[in-house]
Amino acid sequence: MKMSVTWLVWMWMVWLQVSTVASARPNVIVILADDLGYGDTSLFDGWVKTPQIERLASEGLTFTDFHTNSSVCSPTRAAFLTGRYQQRVGIIDVIASHLDTPGLETTELTISRLMKQNGYRTALFGKWHLGMEPRHNPIHHGFDEFVGYLDGAADYHNHRDWYNGLNRQDIKGYTTHLITDHAVRFIEENKARPFFLYVAHEAVHLPFQTPADTVENRPKKKLTSQEMWDPERIRPKYKIMLEEMDKGIGQILDTVKRAGIAENTFIFFFSDNGAIGSGGSNQPFRGGKFSHYEGGHRVPAIAWWPGRIAAGVTTHATTMAMDLFPTIMDFTEIAVPETRQLDGTSMADLILHQAAFPDRQLFWGYEPKLGTAMRDGHWKMIVSSKKYELYNLDEDIKESNNLAQTYPERAATMKETLLNWSKSVSLPAPK
Repeated sequence: MKMSVTWLVWMWMVWLQVSTVASARPNVIVILADDLGYGDTSLFDGWVKTPQIERLASEGLTFTDFHTNSSVCSPTRAAFLTGRYQQRVGIIDVIASHLDTPGLETTELTISRLMKQNGYRTALFGKWHLGMEPRHNPIHHGFDEFVGYLDGAADYHNHRDWYNGLNRQDIKGYTTHLITDHAVRFIEENKARPFFLYVAHEAVHLPFQTPADTVENRPKKKLTSQEMWDPERIRPKYKIMLEEMDKGIGQILDTVKRAGIAENTFIFFFSDNGAIGSGGSNQPFRGGKFSHYEGGHRVPAIAWWPGRIAAGVTTHATTMAMDLFPTIMDFTEIAVPETRQLDGTSMADLILHQAAFPDRQLFWGYEPKLGTAMRDGHWKMIVSSKKYELYNLDEDIKESNNLAQTYPERAATMKETLLNWSKSVSLPAPK
């Protein structure tokens, strides 16, 4: 009997040691809003009160100069998940069947795949928008769980096109609530093991529907185009949609704290691009979604990790969505294969210690519609088929004074650099 008890104690100690090592590996939660403008939330003096986003910031690090890789969603999502410029994977436009734009192929290494290979439980709830074909399903990109939709937009109440894993499933409920509910469930079920959770909200993307706008409650009369895009109709709904997402962020924070894993969980919140003009606000910047001006790609962003990140701090470092891949790998101590070229730069020291972040040239491409943009310090250049523009963001954050003719040498140098970059990341023409 004594030997049996000793053996049981030894086994318990071994299990405890293994469990402690496993739980020491940080959990990662990425919360992505859709079409949320820089000037929407109260965190940035916006017009909608968002107490939970403010709470996230008061306990973490707020970015004032964080950028998406594109001013539309699919390219940003591809860049964030791969740590590479989206041009390298052939996704430079919104993925839609009528555009014949490819999806993210499984030959690409994603955050989810690499983390799953290293023992993490992985999940995506909400919007994918990286391919409609079965081979593009998130399950084939390293996600153990996927509940959501593959397209770029969907009805907030009618979920006939939703998936549970690889299978279509009509799941009842309001989209924002469903995404939050699954995120909460996943955290509770996996609190004793390391996990990567991607919370991909549809809010505040169109169609502009609140929890009250069920199929039964909608007007029977079809809206005219003018009525459809009338700000007086959209903005009250937009406000409620953002408030509901904000509440969901609070539920996720509460769940992490209740589960006792807050000090071992890194959360990053951002938007996939700027807001559309009819609904949201991109103040104080010019432009919005579908624009290379700052309003199109400079977005709200917050990093949260109690005990590791100083509370209530702000950084003005220029950072980008593709920087998340190497940052997460540094935090989780997962090695990136040497054969995989990353374009992103780790923000680990910046986030944890507010260390200086390296200066670098950054690029935004949305060809052939908008051309290409480039950032070199405080200088910003936009080159399209019609013209090229040069702005000094330190003196002209609204990008209202084109200095291309005033500084012709700088303009010529940046234009040449930009065009050379475009060639270096473009995929070969299909045979």
